[in-house]
Amino acid sequence: MSRSDGMTGGSPLDDTATTRRREELLLAERESLHRYVRDLAGHDPHHVEDVVQETLLRAWQLGDRLDWQDRPIRMWLFRVARNLVIDGWRKDRAIPVGVFAADFPDDMVAPDQSGRIVDHCVLIDALRSLAPAHREAIVHVHLLGTSGSDIARWLGVPSGTVKSRTHHALRMLRRRLESRGAAA
Repeated sequence: MSRSDGMTGGSPLDDTATTRRREELLLAERESLHRYVRDLAGHDPHHVEDVVQETLLRAWQLGDRLDWQDRPIRMWLFRVARNLVIDGWRKDRAIPVGVFAADFPDDMVAPDQSGRIVDHCVLIDALRSLAPAHREAIVHVHLLGTSGSDIARWLGVPSGTVKSRTHHALRMLRRRLESRGAAA
């Protein structure tokens, strides 16, 4: 009995080998698919990962209908990922039925976000310049709002170490931001 993936047989051992082979092929394409989606969809790591996972899931679900042997699976994966990105763009710009431009006031003006974007980029750059231990402490305490005792327990270090790392990280950030002319 010949199957669409080019592997023969119907025994459980053959099915296990087929499954392993498909898994290996998908995992081998994951990084290149990730780069491709990042280039298409932007650098939002969560969105990129969602698209990659959805693409791999579809390949897995449609595994019996795909030609794994004679045609490279990469091209199929890239096409599905591209279509998912395009579908996301279409969904984001869709206008709900029943909403008209006249329903919105004319004086509705969105605030300029360029200043926030620049501040965000400067802060991210300054955070990247910190040592990993300091960056981890300050992000968890000040950006994620995690308590120092929870972080200490999670990292397996004394609570005072987390306080010290946070304190030194703040000092280093202030110096870096001041040296760049940003208000600390």
